[in-house]
Amino acid sequence: MLDIKTEIKSAFLENKIAIYISILLLIGTLIAGYLLQPYLQSIFDPVVNKLTNDVKTGVITLTFQTIFINNIFIVFRMFVFGIFFCFSGIILAYNGFFVGYYVASSPNFFKVLMYIIPHGIFEFSSCILATAAGFVLFHFLFKFIYNISKPDLDYINSKNNFYNLTFRDKIMYSIDKNYVKLKQSLILLGIAVVLMAIAGVVEVYITVPFANFILSIFG
Repeated sequence: MLDIKTEIKSAFLENKIAIYISILLLIGTLIAGYLLQPYLQSIFDPVVNKLTNDVKTGVITLTFQTIFINNIFIVFRMFVFGIFFCFSGIILAYNGFFVGYYVASSPNFFKVLMYIIPHGIFEFSSCILATAAGFVLFHFLFKFIYNISKPDLDYINSKNNFYNLTFRDKIMYSIDKNYVKLKQSLILLGIAVVLMAIAGVVEVYITVPFANFILSIFG
């Protein structure tokens, strides 16, 4: 019987390096985006202006559905682009730079943080896990391809000779040997999706009232 708690624990513990790399990448780019704000205007100003205009004109509506769909699209891109190894990290880095830049561009540092932190806690955590899941997916694909071309000696001996192995034998052997990594990447992705759903709820229903309340006290 599948022990979900044990599987989740294993997914985190056995892939903690991928998670740590994702955390450091996000924190590093957030700080860099903040510090390099004057040099990033030509890149991000058009993005900010377009988003602001789209919200004002109704092209983008800030509902749970639209926010969730947009954020889930980002999460799945981070995961799927793990096929190309560093591309998961590049998407995370871009978002880190953008948020750092956006905070630095705001005339009121405290205010913009209040409007980001409540849902950002879940959103950033989701992006970190999605990126880590992409790294784990790459690990799986790399080992999967490697084990097809170079099965273990014990497995070859069990088939008497390497040349007795069919291509199907090699694929099934490689899947059996590496499916744990694939499963763990999907577990991390699943948790990232749940966190992003929570972020969407918080952003639509909690962030603004919470921020307004805090700002009314300390504003």
